[in-house]
Amino acid sequence: MSPTPSVAEAAENGPEKIASVAHSAVPHIDEAEFVRLSGASPAQIEALRTYRDLLTDWNQKMNLVGPATLPDFWGRHAWDSAQLISLAPQALTWADLGAGAGLPGIVLAILGKGREGFEVHLVESMAKRCRFLEAVVEALDLPAVIHNDRAENLSRDVDIVTARACAPMTRLLGYAKPWLTGTNQALFLKGQDVAAEVEAARDAWRFEAELLPSTSDPRGRIVRLRNKIHARRS
Repeated sequence: MSPTPSVAEAAENGPEKIASVAHSAVPHIDEAEFVRLSGASPAQIEALRTYRDLLTDWNQKMNLVGPATLPDFWGRHAWDSAQLISLAPQALTWADLGAGAGLPGIVLAILGKGREGFEVHLVESMAKRCRFLEAVVEALDLPAVIHNDRAENLSRDVDIVTARACAPMTRLLGYAKPWLTGTNQALFLKGQDVAAEVEAARDAWRFEAELLPSTSDPRGRIVRLRNKIHARRS
């Protein structure tokens, strides 16, 4: 298998390079492969290990992620989240809507810690999940702010709006609308049914979407929105 480009290399070469990474997808990404792909520092890897351990512990008390996915933490969760950085390498402020288990927001905060002005807004309506997020943010001293509220009730001036396993596109666009200003963009991590979701959402919303390949799973896609979205008149 030919070497897979890192986040930095993919960012430098654009979406075409990112696409080539997706089509040479590695079946299993372990910690060493994550380091190679992401260029993460030893301190960042140690923080990700701590996050993984907290996620594993708290997952026994509440439904954060599927238990069967935890052994594949580095590929299924860490890299799936980290790949977003290559699509917006200059972005400093992020909003993770329906943050839940902290994916991708906590991973982004770990990798962005130390960059001047870097901040992640973790938006989660369930109080018990916010308690988990608070525990992680406090333990790792992360540049993140937790909002225990519904995403559609809030808005902040951010560079990137993101979400993972939050809701189908029709509902997700309703959550994201207050956050999308026309000068920022959205990057939504989606699965293999994304094309159908996007088409269904067009019945309720007017928007322009670009589907990008996922580098963690060749079946997945990342939905990029660059413009404001508008509700269709009933």
